[in-house]
Amino acid sequence: MQAEDANDSEKLSKGWNGRIIKGSLYSFVIPEVGGGSTFSIKVTWSQKLLYHEGQFSLNVPFSFPAFVNPIGKKISKREKILLNVNSGVGKEILFRCTSHALKELRREAGKMGLLYDAQVLTWSGVDFNFSYSVYSKDLFGVLLQSPFLRDFDDRQMFCCYLFPGNNQSMKAFRKEVIFLIDISGSMKGDPFESAKNGLLSSLQKLNPEDSFNIVAFNLETYLFSSLMEHATEEAILKATLWLSDKLTADGGTNILAPLKQAIKMLAETTDSIPLIFLITDGAVEDERDICNFVKGSLTCRGSISIRICTFGIGTYCNHYFLRMLAQLGRGRFDTAYDADSVDFRMQRLFTTASSIIVANITVDDLECQDSLELLPFCIPDLSCGCPLIVSGRCSGNFPESVKLSGVLADMRKFTIDIKASEAKDLPSDRVVARRQIDLLTASAWLSGSKELEQKVAKMSIQAGVPSEYTLMVLHRTLSEEKASETILIQDVLNKITPLKKKNMQTTIMLGNLGVGFGSWRATAENIPPGSEETKPTEMLFNAASNCCSRVVDRCCCMCFIQTCSHMNNQCAILLSQLCAALACFECINCCFELCECG
Repeated sequence: MQAEDANDSEKLSKGWNGRIIKGSLYSFVIPEVGGGSTFSIKVTWSQKLLYHEGQFSLNVPFSFPAFVNPIGKKISKREKILLNVNSGVGKEILFRCTSHALKELRREAGKMGLLYDAQVLTWSGVDFNFSYSVYSKDLFGVLLQSPFLRDFDDRQMFCCYLFPGNNQSMKAFRKEVIFLIDISGSMKGDPFESAKNGLLSSLQKLNPEDSFNIVAFNLETYLFSSLMEHATEEAILKATLWLSDKLTADGGTNILAPLKQAIKMLAETTDSIPLIFLITDGAVEDERDICNFVKGSLTCRGSISIRICTFGIGTYCNHYFLRMLAQLGRGRFDTAYDADSVDFRMQRLFTTASSIIVANITVDDLECQDSLELLPFCIPDLSCGCPLIVSGRCSGNFPESVKLSGVLADMRKFTIDIKASEAKDLPSDRVVARRQIDLLTASAWLSGSKELEQKVAKMSIQAGVPSEYTLMVLHRTLSEEKASETILIQDVLNKITPLKKKNMQTTIMLGNLGVGFGSWRATAENIPPGSEETKPTEMLFNAASNCCSRVVDRCCCMCFIQTCSHMNNQCAILLSQLCAALACFECINCCFELCECG
């Protein structure tokens, strides 16, 4: 439902709103469940499919903490994974490796079905991993999809993709990199140490002909060197000592000053990629001014303008500001919600940002389309380990092919014709929904457009993807009622709030699943990232460890749970880890998006 509708729903039971406790752990309460009752929950989720060196890989949380296993007698349980793979390109799929014993059910061009089904005494202690490649030298194309019958937007949808493959002849650009690292008081301890380790690991990935510099900032700026340094072993060692001995996390946050300083230092760059890599855990009040400054500063600069990549730590930084800043700078954005993942995710982002093989990309034929909407509006570069994906909508007949052009590392022109085809048996709209919602939310944040906010809310409801402008609700569906999903789509057409048709007492608002727009207060008070996470309560562990008294089949798409036999007839069940601690899932109901930072 749209967030603004919740204010008008007086009968909506808000109860104890659902909330993310940590990482992929999500909890909410279903009140007044009769003892011995059986109830079902349907969970649909989407996640990014990683791509690296021509190989696609999927990792689904499938490792269960000890407290989800019943105490006492060992009870046989069933684990089931049904995995359906659709490459979308009609080429042969080459199975690589998996963490669980999958049995092949079917195979055809571009598609594969696999099954894992086992009886176990304890839930899995290993995440589910699966990887494959597609047998083709040329992975590129445009997928077309007509609008739905009840779509709020009647324009045609398109998704243009280009994979780098393993073409060794395409050389990566030389780089001039300036790292901007936040050393405000909130970064003290693990956040700073993890960010520092990620930065130093990134320096090791540079070639000797590349150059770098480091600007640390709080309310002041601290420059590693007055000039750009070549990435020699000696310079990297010097930078390591400077980061360890000269810097202390303390004070407030000022992002604009170091950003201006970095842009000035890279102003004269030629025949290489000038890159600013920003790392922060905070939000600042002049974020829109920063975006407008960057927009004006990067428009008229040389043959290759400065690229900006941004990395956020925790939820107190404004992810949409960082995403918009990266989009304006034709760069990429990523985030880590906890200190443990900072190093790995920083390295992954920098590897993508520093391995550009085609820059200044344009898709010529799209510019002539009527009512064109292109996302992202600034097309990023093509990197060695990361696909380029551009999607959007347009009116009229889409051309049979489009021409993609760019510049190679030796400054020669790169051109390729990409044919368009209908997306068959592939919900391309769902694949790009998360990406489009995030990009449009960043645009809505920057412009303050209520119209864009409404558009994002409609996209969120239609695609079933959470957004900053929608809320998730838990509704008890009676047997005589139609499926709630059908009702929601009908209500989008009729512009009627679905909850007004229902008995409001059977509907519980679980709250907003967005990351929010950062916190100026937390940044000003130097509250460390992660402090906002709610610790699991004693009730969580007790309920989770004692609620299974018989064999239970758990499924991420349809979950059946037996309530505690010793609890009162009217009780509350605490559900946790809907995506991480449910032992059976069908990937046919899940939607996987290619990761830009893969």
